[in-house]
Amino acid sequence: MVWQQTYDPLGNMLISTLLAAVPVVVMLVGLGFLHLKAHIAAGAGLLSALVIAIFVYSMPAEMATKAAFLGGLTGLLPIGWIVLNIIFLHQLTEKNGSFKVLQDSIAGITDDRRLQLLLIAFAFGAFFEGAAGFGTPVAVTAAILIGLGFSPLAASGLSLIANTAPVAYGALGTPVITLAKVHGYDLAEVSAMVGRQLPFFSVLVPFWLIWAFAGWRGMKEIWPAILVTGVSFAIPQFLVSNFMGPELVDVIAALVSMTCLVLFLRVWKPSKTWTSTSLKNHVEDGGEAKPATAPAQHDRATVVKAWTPWVILTVFVFIWGLPATKKFFNGIFAPEFMINGLHKLVEKMPPVVPKPTAEAAVYTLNLLSATGTGILVSAIVGGLVMGYGVPSLLKNYGQTFWKVRYSLLTIVLMLALGTLTRYSGLDTTLGLAFAATGVFYPFFGTLMGWLGVALTGSDTASNVLFGGMQKVAAEQLGLSANLMGAANSSGGVMGKMIDAQSIVVASTATGWYNHEGDILRYVFFHSIALASLVGIFVTLQAYVPPFTHMVIH
Repeated sequence: MVWQQTYDPLGNMLISTLLAAVPVVVMLVGLGFLHLKAHIAAGAGLLSALVIAIFVYSMPAEMATKAAFLGGLTGLLPIGWIVLNIIFLHQLTEKNGSFKVLQDSIAGITDDRRLQLLLIAFAFGAFFEGAAGFGTPVAVTAAILIGLGFSPLAASGLSLIANTAPVAYGALGTPVITLAKVHGYDLAEVSAMVGRQLPFFSVLVPFWLIWAFAGWRGMKEIWPAILVTGVSFAIPQFLVSNFMGPELVDVIAALVSMTCLVLFLRVWKPSKTWTSTSLKNHVEDGGEAKPATAPAQHDRATVVKAWTPWVILTVFVFIWGLPATKKFFNGIFAPEFMINGLHKLVEKMPPVVPKPTAEAAVYTLNLLSATGTGILVSAIVGGLVMGYGVPSLLKNYGQTFWKVRYSLLTIVLMLALGTLTRYSGLDTTLGLAFAATGVFYPFFGTLMGWLGVALTGSDTASNVLFGGMQKVAAEQLGLSANLMGAANSSGGVMGKMIDAQSIVVASTATGWYNHEGDILRYVFFHSIALASLVGIFVTLQAYVPPFTHMVIH
């Protein structure tokens, strides 16, 4: 039996919207204010979503359960699989002492904590976002920052803030490619349009990052280095997205930015060295600032050996992200499982789509091509290089799994919640509320992308969810479809720092378990403020010359 979604089940859009928001509110309030453990808050959100989907939206109970089940599978692979294996590698490098050598080598480039943030959280993280996405950059950078002595909230929160501007082109351009493929946008045009929005924020975010860490005065003291970092990322981001395509935007921009910053620091140093590892004017940040100590000196061979596992990781993640690699591995093993009782039995309805459209519900077990598998292989190779034997690797892997078991459960529950809201139509009700804002739509349409990423944890998923609605609404209002499709992706990047799965990844990488609510409360202001700035910029592009000349129609 085919079930058709309804987006105003109570005949009152305001009440329907408020009810549709209940599951997300339950989870966020549980995390941020009631201080519930993350898996408890996620479970409560999922339970409330099931109740509303079944009893308010009249979704058959079997379908609702299977939608949640499909989401849980997605939580395990690819997201949980990435988290498990990156933490495994981090544990190996910590236990054999090579991580300490790596920290000393970074401190050798600069012992100023603000500059370390620029190098690791922004530039290095952007590379991993471009190569892999799906939580990889936060997992890597948060683990490195906590190892460098940053307080848990600083390491977690600042990694999340930094992982914004690159997200639209993450995983070799997947979000933009998916937007174009699923909803019929011209790939070159929508990629270029995103590339005319985000470079401004690629310059702003490094300034914002250091301001969030060190305050206004601390930021002003290193403004030349911040400007170099941001501009050297923004210019390649614009050029590659407008003249080459979306696939290598972040990878090229991140490499250029890292190189420019390192070279700049050879000829420039701040007048004062910032040694604190805690957030300025933030008391509850999970730990005292560690006293500044001079980094130990190591010979070149030792430093190279310490960096080797992370170089191996970088190479493997990049190779695993290439379409040719994925196609090769999927040709060997990537069975697809139709979720019987759900596949093609849920229909999206106008005005979200031009005509009733059946939703596919297929789970692909792409274990070989998954980014997490590339990380696992790199961890095994790196472990062998570090001198671990096979029995020791197996023992450490078991210990890592036990360490992150609740984080994996949380990710499963959160993805179950996000997938259920998609198939039941709850998220579309929320999106339609944004779409009803008329002349203010460029602003609120941008926030729709922010909401999509906050709900699903993925810019790609948000583009799938709301990309079609953006196109329909834009055409009805006489706006450029490319402008609003790009705005969905550009606005979405600012929702990445508050999506629940990213927060769990950050808390797991830093070992700051059961503090997801603290992280959420810290990053929420930064997320909504930056998303609003993107919305204002998109509004200028829609209505105000000369910004309108940047728009591709």
